[in-house]
Amino acid sequence: MPTPTTLAWFAVAALALLLIPGPVVLFTIARSVERGWRAGLVSTLAAGVGDSCHVLAATLGLSALLLSSALAFAVVKYAGAAYLVYLGIMALRSRPAPPTEALAMPASRIFVQGVIVSVLNPKTALFFLAFLPQFVAPAQGPIPAQILILGALFVTLGVVVNTGYALLAGGARALFQGNPALVAAQQRLAGVIYLILGITAAFAGASKAK
Repeated sequence: MPTPTTLAWFAVAALALLLIPGPVVLFTIARSVERGWRAGLVSTLAAGVGDSCHVLAATLGLSALLLSSALAFAVVKYAGAAYLVYLGIMALRSRPAPPTEALAMPASRIFVQGVIVSVLNPKTALFFLAFLPQFVAPAQGPIPAQILILGALFVTLGVVVNTGYALLAGGARALFQGNPALVAAQQRLAGVIYLILGITAAFAGASKAK
């Protein structure tokens, strides 16, 4: 079992990384701007589920297998990038919905989208392989148990940080709900963010996959 000191240092390091906006944070912000803070919170929970899948994969050694195969890495990377680009195009093409209609969007649809974006993010697998092992010590007990504990802590901290971003972005959206032009601009901004995320994901980690 990780010692309290190890857990404390891991929490500090993880928070430092989580506070820097990455793909999941930007996706949550985009959803909050586009659909409101409730959609942002659903996206946050979905990202937590996706991160949990990466934790389990790292525990079972699947992440190492994925990153050892250039083909497998490329498939996951480009599938995630294509999905983000798809969301961006749909956001740019669709007409801005009134606030009440936007909030009525099925939470299940938002949740599924968030899980897909999180699971298909190869950067998360890279993070767990490069960062988490630094806090694992054979002398502290079974390695899989340590990875699960540290991974669970990381997922929890991620949910907390992303919740803060969702509430801030959703609150900013609420200030401009009465202005149709700003609502349209917010939706276009969300679409642009999705496209940037997709393009970035397509080119990120190319050297790692070789």
